[in-house]
Amino acid sequence: MDQFSAFSSIDYQSLRASTPAETAVKRLNGIGEVLSGLDVSAIHTQDDMARALWTLDTADKCIRMILAEFRTERTTDVVREANSLIDLIEAARDEVSGYRDSGRVLS
Repeated sequence: MDQFSAFSSIDYQSLRASTPAETAVKRLNGIGEVLSGLDVSAIHTQDDMARALWTLDTADKCIRMILAEFRTERTTDVVREANSLIDLIEAARDEVSGYRDSGRVLS
């Protein structure tokens, strides 16, 4: 999915989290990297659509768990990163729903 492609080029070896907020951002970036492999244009069947929606739902839950876990360490960076991912997930859900509604997904 193009929306998440920015996360696929992150060099995780160079990221060393020294604060809880940096750990939260690192985890959020990891979710973004996983989502960067999601290709909505490759959805052709109901199973493909179900997998895509499951992936998006799981990512959303993970983001919310990170926000809960790092509640006291929420910095502007953590909140901005989380909100950005949540917005992209919602846009991707809308795109997947558009595939279903347009009839492009086979049974």
